[in-house]
Amino acid sequence: MSKSYKRFDALEAVRKAEATLIARNGSQKMDMNIAKIFGESCLSIDTLKERLPGSVWKILKKTIRDNAPLDYEVADAVAVVMKEWATEKGATHYTHWFQPLTGFTAEKHDSFITPNQGGGAITQFSGNDLMRGEPDASSFPSGGLRPTFEARGYTAWDPTSPAFIIENGRGSTLCIPTVFASWKGESLDFKTPLLRSVEALNIQALRALNLFGVKDLRWVNATGGFEQEYFLIDQEYFYRRPDLLTSGRTLFGAKPPKGQELDDHYFGSIPDRILSFMLEAERELYRIGVPVKTRHNEVAPSQYEIAPVFEKANVAADHQQITMIMLKKIARKYGLVCLLHEKPFAGLNGSGKHANWSMVTSRGANLLEPGDSPHENMQFLFFFAASLKALHDYQGLLRASIASAGNDHRLGANEAPPAIISAYIGEQLDDIVDQLKSGKAKSSKEGGLLGLGIPVLPTIPKHAGDRNRTSPFAFTGNKFEFRAVGSEQTVSFPMAILNTTVASSIDVMTTALEAEMDKGSDLEDALEVVLQQTLSEIDNILFHGDGYSDDWQKEAKKRGLLNLKTTMDALPYLTDKKTIELFEKYHVLSELELEARQEIYLEQYFIKLNIEAETTEDIVRTMIVPSAIRYLNEILAVNDRGKSSSLDISSTKTLAEEVNTVLSQLLVAVDKLGKVNADLGGDTVPEKAKHLSQVVLPEMNKVRELADKLEKLVADDYWPLPSYREMLFVK
Repeated sequence: MSKSYKRFDALEAVRKAEATLIARNGSQKMDMNIAKIFGESCLSIDTLKERLPGSVWKILKKTIRDNAPLDYEVADAVAVVMKEWATEKGATHYTHWFQPLTGFTAEKHDSFITPNQGGGAITQFSGNDLMRGEPDASSFPSGGLRPTFEARGYTAWDPTSPAFIIENGRGSTLCIPTVFASWKGESLDFKTPLLRSVEALNIQALRALNLFGVKDLRWVNATGGFEQEYFLIDQEYFYRRPDLLTSGRTLFGAKPPKGQELDDHYFGSIPDRILSFMLEAERELYRIGVPVKTRHNEVAPSQYEIAPVFEKANVAADHQQITMIMLKKIARKYGLVCLLHEKPFAGLNGSGKHANWSMVTSRGANLLEPGDSPHENMQFLFFFAASLKALHDYQGLLRASIASAGNDHRLGANEAPPAIISAYIGEQLDDIVDQLKSGKAKSSKEGGLLGLGIPVLPTIPKHAGDRNRTSPFAFTGNKFEFRAVGSEQTVSFPMAILNTTVASSIDVMTTALEAEMDKGSDLEDALEVVLQQTLSEIDNILFHGDGYSDDWQKEAKKRGLLNLKTTMDALPYLTDKKTIELFEKYHVLSELELEARQEIYLEQYFIKLNIEAETTEDIVRTMIVPSAIRYLNEILAVNDRGKSSSLDISSTKTLAEEVNTVLSQLLVAVDKLGKVNADLGGDTVPEKAKHLSQVVLPEMNKVRELADKLEKLVADDYWPLPSYREMLFVK
């Protein structure tokens, strides 16, 4: 065959990878003293306290810790300190770092330099620069909140999330976490509703805790710890895969002889190249103040995980965005590409972002910690039940919060968690719930009495049952793990929805408690009534079996649970009457803001699937078909020479017929794909998205099936795309 079509050489990839690793490890020695480097590129509270005047620090501390308003006079003092600290770190520019509705982060860099009258320049950064920015908002998605010609958009400083420095080889930039809104005040980002939801949760949780006699708290905040799964492949393979370049996932790829069947990759020894990447990525995250804790091999070959410890929800959300950016950035230094798509490889486990969620008070008490005393157990059971009630009452909304084209390949498909929203709480807590539904709990499976307020109440252990990996919402000792979040998406939106729905449940249950106590009941008796009523109502959301099984699909249907398998099924729940009333009641999102998000998510779904369809057609026509024809031509040439030499070429002829048959079927299938994709299915975004979901996507799958079949027939050195075998196992 022509050398211009020679396949990529896997051995050459290995040699390059080894050379890259040797060069980096030989030329750079990293300081991994975590205690020394942690937070050195983050403007911490301690640094602000050291540098600010005492009077200014007292006001700022109330803003950071208690969400008190901040005026421009204080902001001016903070801005001076921030600029001095950043320039000492080598920063020449600053940026208001925000989370637009693209799902990624955005930044516009402005220099600290300001010309003076003498022809020189000085560094300058005012409180106004710190507090507010005005990036051009015309090209960010707004979902109809404003016309394109109204380009004005504002960023506003979030003082509760620390500023940080981002470096590259040529300089540094000060990043200031902000929210992003239109000039009319509508939220154009993910962070604003997250902060609003935290406040809604704070108000309702403080109200409930007051009934339990817990007073003098400054706040209650949601906490988050987000486990990030990802794949790493050699960048040479990445650049030879147009599907990975344009859509982040492989649109073609025959199943390799070995995948994840042996489970030998899971928690296995980490290869040197990968470990070197991990160490450098972790080091940079430590420097910014991201408290990463865990690293390990995941189930699928070339799949890995990084996980932090708990933080306040909005800071954790910022740190999660930084983590994704850093993983991608550092991977390139090692000749790797980090794939964050939920399903980059068909037939292998996809990637999620398990969101560990709880609530913490200003005194550091975890409200989902069972505790050692009767009082603590009463309090725990209240907030525990409220969390389950939120899940039950807003199944569709929580499913919509993690809906995307990428996540559709995981949820309701071949792996955990299923699209059916349910909760796993463990054997002992399930037993306690059963007792509470019928009256006061008397005992536990661990032995001992379990009255709600009597002195002999035993401790509810943190790990009261095994973990259920198939549950989308599992209680894991002192927190809930929302396992359905997609690996590529921002965590801010699902956390905002979780916070708001739990705030609503706490509100309803607190009102019920107050009503019972107004009748003369004491707290214990009132709580018994409220828990019995609440837990009886939500019983159908609890499931402790195999979420993968067909039996669960049938059982869930009997229970009346929603099974929203696709994004198109889930997104209508963003704007139903119940959702609008919820978000407007707690001032998290207006009806217009919800409608805008639904439109944006539909448009993103439509665009992503359209890109995948066009890429599929392009790869087939320009790469796969020509390669198959060249191979077929070589087989036919053998047939011709075989006839003239009187050889038995029947088997070669059979091979040629088989290749030709599949090739012909592929050409017919790709023609049909092109036609259905050209027909947009309507004029509106919902019509187009529905057409892509129901018509185009099935045709894409048919094309892939035939192309993957052809890959098994065509000679390896003719096939134009790096195979799964190479991408997954060359490290």
